[in-house]
Amino acid sequence: MPDIAILSCSPYLDPVAEGDWYHANIVKEEALVIDALAAHGLSAARYDWADPSIDWSQFRAAVLRTTWDYFHRYAEFSAWLDRAGAQTQLINNLPLLRWNVDKHYLLDLAAKGVGVVPTEVCEAGESLDLVSLMQQKNWSEIVFKPAVSGAARLTYRVNLQNVAEHQRIFNECVANEAMLVQPFQPAVLAAGELSLIVLDGRYSHAIRKTPKAGDFRVQDDHGGTVHEYTPTAAEITFAEAATAACPSLPAYARVDMINGTDGPLIMELEMIEPELFFRFHPDGTGALAAAIARQLGAV
Repeated sequence: MPDIAILSCSPYLDPVAEGDWYHANIVKEEALVIDALAAHGLSAARYDWADPSIDWSQFRAAVLRTTWDYFHRYAEFSAWLDRAGAQTQLINNLPLLRWNVDKHYLLDLAAKGVGVVPTEVCEAGESLDLVSLMQQKNWSEIVFKPAVSGAARLTYRVNLQNVAEHQRIFNECVANEAMLVQPFQPAVLAAGELSLIVLDGRYSHAIRKTPKAGDFRVQDDHGGTVHEYTPTAAEITFAEAATAACPSLPAYARVDMINGTDGPLIMELEMIEPELFFRFHPDGTGALAAAIARQLGAV
């Protein structure tokens, strides 16, 4: 067996269909990671995290990369984390994954002085009147989304004109799971969302994600586009400080941020399965491989 399992999910282990550029990018980028690991004497191959036939103890480590169905089957994924984490080393490590999978971590970062988009949490089964919150906070527009989610699942932009209809949706959501409410950030429309990739605590490269016309979601699932980006020194310092504030230093992280009126603000800090956009910076795979090798004591 290879030393390292590069974890994906079944749709991205199927052969690439003709014209499917997105799937082709995934395969290309993960191949670059596998080649970079080989330079450290570590063999690697791609596997479906949910494959019940795999004995994870056969691997020195399992690196979560494109496990992009986990939030649709979270109970199964959560049980798998415990099971696999008892059999091999997970990268990022299991306590860090547990912390990062739930966006309550934004409150932890804010408590440590990291700039974060203001966040209110409504726990599952609780109630929250959105109009009252908006008036209390002087928020003319808000976004609400689940505490455990990805790809903009159940994410809504709300203003005072449409809040009544969205209150019903919010109530249905929070009956089943914790929800976050944040002020809408116009900077996403004006300048896009910045993503700085930090590997083993050091800045590697960055991209800028912009929504399609008429939308606010930057994910490509919703028509967003990705552009090369050169961050400022202040943005790099901020991203590195944000990862340093985590419970332990991640091997890889993507710092999704905007520039607020008083400085950078975290939108999300992705350490479970973030797309790392190595197609814009292939050399970054060397830093990731070095981080993995260091964690395994192979350097």
